Amino acid sequence: MKLGVFSVLLADRSLDEALGHLAGLGVEMVEIGTAGYPGNAHANPEVLLNDDKALEEFKATLERHKIQISALSCHGNPVHPQKALAEEFHKGFEQTILLAEKLGITQINTFSGCPGDSEGSKYPNWVTCSWPDDYMTILEYQWNEVLIPYWKKAAAFAKAHGVDKIAIEMHPGFCVYNPDTLLRLRNAVGQEIGANFDPSHLYWQGMDPVAAIEALGEAIFHFHAKDTKIHPYNVAKSGVLDIKHYSETNKRSWLFRTVGYGHDALAWKGIMSALRSVGYDYAISIEHEDSMMGIEEGLESAVRFLQGVLLKEKPSAMWWA
Repeated sequence: MKLGVFSVLLADRSLDEALGHLAGLGVEMVEIGTAGYPGNAHANPEVLLNDDKALEEFKATLERHKIQISALSCHGNPVHPQKALAEEFHKGFEQTILLAEKLGITQINTFSGCPGDSEGSKYPNWVTCSWPDDYMTILEYQWNEVLIPYWKKAAAFAKAHGVDKIAIEMHPGFCVYNPDTLLRLRNAVGQEIGANFDPSHLYWQGMDPVAAIEALGEAIFHFHAKDTKIHPYNVAKSGVLDIKHYSETNKRSWLFRTVGYGHDALAWKGIMSALRSVGYDYAISIEHEDSMMGIEEGLESAVRFLQGVLLKEKPSAMWWA
């Protein structure tokens, strides 16, 4: 496993400055935003796809700091019911694929997206219950008429350009938010669909990341190192579908935290061991979204913590047996 960072937390710095700082912390891989919600501060496809000199400088900067790209990330909602928004997210997706092809990268990270409840919708409609029957009708429309057809075409485009791993982050608010929905899309579209596994999104839904890792197995393509602190008293009052603003830290049922501040080292060692048991040996990419910590403190704390739980070497032979 290699220690990585999602570079969007250093978007106020140049790529050279960001990589220099990360290299000094012992970071080996970087996940770079190219479109959608992560933005493109460190890799703008509009520039890199049309300016060979800029592309060569981009590659040289990575080589100079001895840091590899784990994935290009274009999280968005390409099936948004507002066509203009959907087209913008889709454009970012395709440009990310084309940039990955130029860089020799075979994987990207994104969201599944979420359509509306019908062709005339204006906003996404995330269904979380199966009754009344209206909700199942919505799901049938979203999956069979929008989501699956979109991702079949998108996966074919990606594969044609050398990208055979589309790592979808399971996130509430989108159609793919847990292992069941991830596997449903993978089974319908193909092996190009997998998971960008972020345990923080599973913790606050009440899931066990180890069980989820075992359920997904080889479908895990990438991993986000982010934690969640559950506040039992607030859960008792409001449940896990709490939508209070992130700034209401003492009132929310859960809060995104830097790794180690939601669950202890033993829990994270269990996660790393589960990843190894299913054959995952790739980036452990820090995503810092802790509202109680500054960027520097949160990043450096996460690096120190993960350096104590990562499994770096290949398993040895059973010399004792």
